[in-house]
Amino acid sequence: MRGFLKRFHRLAGLATALFLVLAGLTGAVIAWDHELDAALNPRFFRAPGGAALPALELADRLERGDPRLRVTYAPLAVPPGHTWLARVEPRLDPATGRPYALGFDQVAVDPATGAIQARRLWGRLSLAREDLLPCLYKLHYSLHLPGTWGVLLMGCVGLLWTFDCFAALAASFPSLPAWRRSFRFRFGLGWVRAVFDLHRSGGVWAWGALLVLAATSVSMNLGDPVVRPLVGRLSTLAPSPFDPREAGGPAVDRRGILDAARAEAARRGWTRPPGGLFLASGVYGVGFFEPGRDHGDGGLGNAWLYFRARDGAPAGAQVPGEGSAGDVFLQAQFPLHSGRILGLPGRVLVSALGLAVAALSATGVALWARRRYLAWCSKTPFQSSPGGAPR
Repeated sequence: MRGFLKRFHRLAGLATALFLVLAGLTGAVIAWDHELDAALNPRFFRAPGGAALPALELADRLERGDPRLRVTYAPLAVPPGHTWLARVEPRLDPATGRPYALGFDQVAVDPATGAIQARRLWGRLSLAREDLLPCLYKLHYSLHLPGTWGVLLMGCVGLLWTFDCFAALAASFPSLPAWRRSFRFRFGLGWVRAVFDLHRSGGVWAWGALLVLAATSVSMNLGDPVVRPLVGRLSTLAPSPFDPREAGGPAVDRRGILDAARAEAARRGWTRPPGGLFLASGVYGVGFFEPGRDHGDGGLGNAWLYFRARDGAPAGAQVPGEGSAGDVFLQAQFPLHSGRILGLPGRVLVSALGLAVAALSATGVALWARRRYLAWCSKTPFQSSPGGAPR
């Protein structure tokens, strides 16, 4: 059995190595994507200051200034000195029945004046300064492949990686009496043993955290087609508020939705203010968090209320820690994968784990390549001519 697990680990490691090196390195960087993006592109994140206009007025001004677009995410409050960073989508062109070609989907606005400071297409394949962090983020989970192919591919890589975590652990312990060897790092015995120990012992020490990264990567990429149905067999899940059939222009104004969300939050006894409003798949979502805390650092994230865009009827809620065991499990996937469940220390840990994933994959390939080279050398001895000279 151990021989089979070793072969599986070797083949799975070779099949996923390149993907995991890319995912590990990009993951180490995007753990700090907002901070790095702000440092590289201050005009997207920094504004001169001054009293901010109401958020929904900024959204209205943006849409009136360019009737081709619709605001799909609006921060409802921003910290002083920060831009109002909105997401937009194209409306349909009445002449063609197709969406307008905007060339951007993210707009940074001075909240005091409503002036546009910067625009970009988030996730564009480009190494330009304004595109770098979104480009790396999209590379991390989809490799920039078209449609959903990249997302599904990386989800399959994560699934194989998850199984390989168990195979690697079993293969790392040669026998019960010698279990301590699998935790040792030997120094001064040559680079081969150093690389081997880094690969084996490093993987053993970080095994639990690596398994969490692997399993949550499956949830991130294969959530709807695989993970949610499986979890639903074990635990009753709250129905999803999103229905692609509802996609289209909203019939209810944003202000009516925000008023309904405030009333529902007051009924529930929530004290955090509404912090963001989005529109997707015919559903409005209103999140409750302090300004600048939209990423939900710490715990299971922020609370959200959902309403149907066509009539304003309640469509559900996501409240951290509430719901069935399956609901809470699904809520935990992104906070665990990003490390944000532990706040700043968790992000440091995930960044370090990203580098570890890349190093373990690279050392595994190096050990396999050396083994193949030695095997090839042993099968190709020098041949001699009748006179004894090698030929």
